[in-house]
Amino acid sequence: MNAAAPFAAPPGRTLIAGVGNIFLGDDGFGVEAVRRLGEHPLPEGVEVVDAGVRGIHLAYQMLDGYHTVLLVDATARGSEPGTLHLLDATDPAATRPRDTALDGHHMTPDAVLALLDTLSAGTGGRRPRRVMVLGCEPADLAEGIGLSRPVDAAVDEAVRMIRQLVGADPDVPAAVADTGPAATEEPAEEPAAEAAGEPAPAVAGSHPTERNTTPC
Repeated sequence: MNAAAPFAAPPGRTLIAGVGNIFLGDDGFGVEAVRRLGEHPLPEGVEVVDAGVRGIHLAYQMLDGYHTVLLVDATARGSEPGTLHLLDATDPAATRPRDTALDGHHMTPDAVLALLDTLSAGTGGRRPRRVMVLGCEPADLAEGIGLSRPVDAAVDEAVRMIRQLVGADPDVPAAVADTGPAATEEPAEEPAAEAAGEPAPAVAGSHPTERNTTPC
């Protein structure tokens, strides 16, 4: 997948889907992010769903005439835990697994997208014009309920990013770097997390020409 830049809310419907298993620690990031997102008003035409581990159902839903789909999930890319990555997965030729595992208990965004290609060809369903993934670097994927501290701290930042992406919060500054891990604009006051000795969540993005070879 390619790194992506923020986008303005497009015409047509937008689907924001939280993906992940809440029983595997930080893998529940996407589910918690869309839960908190649902507490905020969003523009007309923006739909938020907790897809959980229902990857096959999500793939079918993505063929239901959406202009843009944003998948929110824990995404291991070798960064510091809690780092957010915004990736463009629109290109069908982007790096994806050749053999898609139809696992009813867990499907990564890459597996969902590979299945989407198959379903689109077989059913005639219309693919979204744009597909993006907002991923968070996990710290702990062991069995257990609850997010680690850095990932939990990144959830609110992810909500702010999503609201900005769909045009629900235009006052929030853009928070995607061109290269490598980077913090958002330095605030006038020290964030509460840093004041308590915890690192603030970072937001990272690779150069647009760099390919992401790490499974999402």
